[in-house]
Amino acid sequence: MIYLDNSATTKPASSVLDSFYQATERFFANPSSIHQLGGEAEKLLIKSKEQASQLLNVQQDEIIFTSGGTEGNNLSIKGIALKHQGRGKHIITTEIEHPSVSEACNSLEELGFTVTYLPVDKNGVISIKDLTNSIRNDTILVSMLHINNELGSVQPIKKIGEILKEYPKIFFHVDNVQGMGKIPLELTNSGIDLCAISGHKLHGLKGTGILYVNRKTTMYPLLHGGNQERSLRSGTENLAGAVSIVKALRLIKEREKTEVKDMYQLHEYLRKKLAEMEGVVINTPEDAAPHIMNISVPGLKPEVIIHMLGEKQIYISTKSACSSKQADESKILAACGYGADRSTSALRISMSYDTTESEINTFLIALEEAVNQLKAVME
Repeated sequence: MIYLDNSATTKPASSVLDSFYQATERFFANPSSIHQLGGEAEKLLIKSKEQASQLLNVQQDEIIFTSGGTEGNNLSIKGIALKHQGRGKHIITTEIEHPSVSEACNSLEELGFTVTYLPVDKNGVISIKDLTNSIRNDTILVSMLHINNELGSVQPIKKIGEILKEYPKIFFHVDNVQGMGKIPLELTNSGIDLCAISGHKLHGLKGTGILYVNRKTTMYPLLHGGNQERSLRSGTENLAGAVSIVKALRLIKEREKTEVKDMYQLHEYLRKKLAEMEGVVINTPEDAAPHIMNISVPGLKPEVIIHMLGEKQIYISTKSACSSKQADESKILAACGYGADRSTSALRISMSYDTTESEINTFLIALEEAVNQLKAVME
């Protein structure tokens, strides 16, 4: 099997699975219980937060454990909007956000909020000038992807954070689900107030996530109940999930230090070979994240190619997994200005640190065979 759909989800690391199992078996008590077993569970939860804060170089009380990127993004956007709507109802985001951001913003528009969707260039990157021109007196939030989940485009988050420091009443939320473990992003003193990551993109488990919430940031909670997680996320804590995502976070950051250079080289190799392939057009910009490569094969249906590769146990995708079963066109490519021939024929290849050059070569041969076979049928 050759798995090249890592931006949708990654294979859990065996040590992460072990940590989840051990925490589930040994620390099953409710961390809020006052007896000794509950106290032991609470200690492990506190230790997990401490370790997560050290790995992310933030304060311990700035870590909120969530169920993943979608919850983290929704809590950030809706939590800021509902808490600070008395001061303003204007939000700035982009035209190429993940559905968990764009649809959260859409839902707020139904409640009377105004959202500015910044356009992007052909590389999927916003203009800093457009951002600054969009800021209004009633702007309360800027929400933006670090790494686009379809194209791999990198937004200038550091520069945006510096600009927003001049507007202390505007909160800055970053969706770093695709960036964590591939492209470093400093959180402390960065201008970033909220940052969401997801466990299952890091060889962790589905249903686990972390939301960084700057200790000065105030939000309206989406869940009410037992006042867990600084009262921002009530509900009995998923202790085993917290332990497992911290383990996954540690592993991915260690691999980033030693293996990201190799991933960039493999990305460059893949780009070179795809550029030589007749009928294939590369959509991903050259300065993109190292794990995502987006291509189009104009005239051919991407789902047919995906199924042909799947029959050979080679797995890639089209668009984001959260929108892959919706309308044919990629709204991301359309927002970049590409015509329907490219935006309706896009394929995404996404690698992990486990991907090898041998696997890429096997994929390239299979892709070329599939493209040639389909073109022969259509002639």
